[in-house]
Amino acid sequence: MKKIILFVLSSILLFGAQPKFLMPEEAFNPTAKINDNTQIEAKIEIAKEIYLYKDAVKLIIKDGSGISIKNIKSPKSVEHDGDMVYLESPTFFIDLKKESGVTGIKSVEFELTYQGCSELGLCYEPYTNSFKFDVDSSRLSSEGQNLPLQKSEVAEDVSESDSIANTIKSGSVIVILLTFLGFGLLLALTPCVFPMIPIISGVIISQGEGITTKKAFMLSIVYVLAMAVAYTIAGVLAGLFGSNLQAALQTPWVIYSFSGVFVVLAMSMFGFFELKLPNFIIEKVSSNNNPNGYIGVAIMGFLSALIVGPCVAAPLAGALVYIGQTGDAVLGGMALFSMSIGMGLPLIVVGVSAGKFMPKPGAWMTMVSAVFGVMMLGVAVWMLERIVDAQITTLLYSVLGIGFAIYLGALERDGHIFKRTTAVIIFVYSIALFIGVMAGSSSMTKPLWFLNSPSATVGSQNVTSHVKFEKVTSVKELDALLAKNSGKKIMLDFSADWCASCKELDEITFADERVKAKLGEFVLIRADLTDNEQAQKELSKKYGVFGPPVMIFFDENLKVLSAKTIVGFIEPDEFLAHLGKI
Repeated sequence: MKKIILFVLSSILLFGAQPKFLMPEEAFNPTAKINDNTQIEAKIEIAKEIYLYKDAVKLIIKDGSGISIKNIKSPKSVEHDGDMVYLESPTFFIDLKKESGVTGIKSVEFELTYQGCSELGLCYEPYTNSFKFDVDSSRLSSEGQNLPLQKSEVAEDVSESDSIANTIKSGSVIVILLTFLGFGLLLALTPCVFPMIPIISGVIISQGEGITTKKAFMLSIVYVLAMAVAYTIAGVLAGLFGSNLQAALQTPWVIYSFSGVFVVLAMSMFGFFELKLPNFIIEKVSSNNNPNGYIGVAIMGFLSALIVGPCVAAPLAGALVYIGQTGDAVLGGMALFSMSIGMGLPLIVVGVSAGKFMPKPGAWMTMVSAVFGVMMLGVAVWMLERIVDAQITTLLYSVLGIGFAIYLGALERDGHIFKRTTAVIIFVYSIALFIGVMAGSSSMTKPLWFLNSPSATVGSQNVTSHVKFEKVTSVKELDALLAKNSGKKIMLDFSADWCASCKELDEITFADERVKAKLGEFVLIRADLTDNEQAQKELSKKYGVFGPPVMIFFDENLKVLSAKTIVGFIEPDEFLAHLGKI
């Protein structure tokens, strides 16, 4: 009996002295997430008296849909019994990169493998945990430079277009639509919309003496709605596929064709013929046999949006970024449509005014039609500026001005004093343009600058000279220039000859003496997108550019300062303040 009791007590003491080992889920707690810097932040929480082998930790992306690991930042390990281990819960930061052409939200499967031991003498087998994330590829570059997400408390860390994209993500539908309507009203004051004013006015006037205020209003509505539909379709396609449909329509044959359309419209204004749809079409689309012109106006509005005003501003870019990131073409398209309506509201006012103040039949009607015919010809020449030499378009402007001045009576002795004075001013200015072209000038503001003395000429040239850019048209050319200028601050300007806002930047912002002095601190590179060929498309896609003008800045380490990106025209003072923060 004593032996049995002694055996039981010995067993209790023996088993009670055995250490208590933790189950694997108690020893290790792996977690992973996408942080604000678009990094995978992986952490393995370990219990007390547990350690991890450094070499056993594996961090891989099993399926990244074009996204892979660029770099892994690991915590410091220590030596333990001859092995390098983590004695504290380690956190790993994984920088990501994307393949060229990857856009939108991508699903990523991340695997975390690890193995550890207990100080009490037990080693666990290796374990692997999988995590799935949705990664915003627009926050990554092909070089693996992760771009920080917006932080509302630090507004300067986010570019304007990204801020607008985030507004769409977080705002209510009503707020978004009203916001973009306001953006559209502001964009109506830019050079992108100005050429549409004579177009819609001319379209209304061309309807003839039977036009009423109500009909002018309806025609204006049709024009603006067609314009809005065009902008929306082009914008949604650009956001989804990363290409600029408007830029694709800036090819020479398209510009020549559409410029010819305006010449035909002008000839109709001058009374050479009556412009209307064929009768067999009118009979099919009209319940009565009255040609109301709605189809023609809709076509003109649709084409005008795509060809006349191919400008990209921050609100448009923000909507395109949102569509590209989320694939939500519905909300993005609604925002673009609302913005287009905002751009078109002033055009409706112009169109209604053209109909309301239409003079009665007679000499005034002929004069008004002639004025708008000249405006149509002016738009045709303005479009040609994108693809022909500046001297040729200046010559065309001068010839147009001379002819219009003679029509107004510049060479006549009779007539109203106001009309004659206007005609003489136009005539003198047009003659000056003509003489300037013959002397080799293409300036619309200083056509006779060559008449200055040599010293004055030099001074004038110094004052009006623009900053000098090194031109590139492909990723290869750009990469070579960037590598050559490593260690310097760099500004990359995306521009095109057919971009109205780009010309405004050249003539106003980059011509400012203070701006030129400040830009002396930067290496200036211009990505020319005029031809819109495959090389230029790849260049735009690499930097997420949907269309010019866009200015991207690089620091001394050739890292893109995404928060400093500028989309659209910017005034000299605002641009100077922006440069001061780089």
